[in-house]
Formats: sequence, C-alpha cells, structure tokens
Amino acid sequence: MTAFALQLYDATQEQRITGVTAFIGEDASGNFGIRANHARFMTTLVFGLARFRQDEEDWQYLALPGAVLYFNNNELTLSTRRFMVDTDLDRISALLEQQFIAEEEDLRATKTSLQKMEQAMLARLRALKWEML
Repeated sequence: MTAFALQLYDATQEQRITGVTAFIGEDASGNFGIRANHARFMTTLVFGLARFRQDEEDWQYLALPGAVLYFNNNELTLSTRRFMVDTDLDRISALLEQQFIAEEEDLRATKTSLQKMEQAMLARLRALKWEML
C-alpha cells in the first residue's frame, strides 16, 4: 500500500510521521479523507479530532483547535496553535475537552476585559465632552 508523510507544526513543536496510509479530518463542509497520491488540496480544519493510520496499525487520533491543512507531493502538512497525538480515543477526547474549557475561559476573560476597557473609554470621552462645553 502506498503511503505519504504527515508533517505537524504548532507554536512549540513539530513532528514528522511517515508511512501514513489514510487521514480523516473535518472542515466546514464536513468529514473528508485523504490517501496517498491525492490531488493538491488545502482547507482549514475545525476544532476537534482528526485521525490517521500508518499501514494496518490502529488509528491514531490528533486533537487540535483548528488547523490549516495542505496536501501536495504526497506530504500532508498541518499548521496549528497546538496539537496532541494519542492512540487512546478516550484519553485524547478528555484532553481535548480540557483544552476547550480552558480556551473558553480565556475567551470569556478577554471579552470581559474588552468590555471594561470600552466602558472606561466611553466614560473618559463623556468627561472630555463635558470639559469642552
């Protein structure tokens, strides 16, 4: 069976996996699969799990908070903020859920901070308006 290489990049690490025979991911249009010698292809993966297989081994799962996927010349490249690879679906699902919760908390804190900044700016603009009158 023909194979391709999977090159993973995130902010702190990179990993090259050879002998990949199948990849399954999800983008905005739904699930899709890639095998060796696929035509050039580019898309953005959604937050969640993808999976890949080397030869006839068990599936390996790839957790990521979205990614840019590019397949060309029998090499699949994924660029993301962070990725985790594991053969245990339950374990990687739990890690992904923890990551999702942490990112949601960070997003909520950022929104709250932005709202406070906006309120402070509006108060300052009102004060300046009254000073000018």
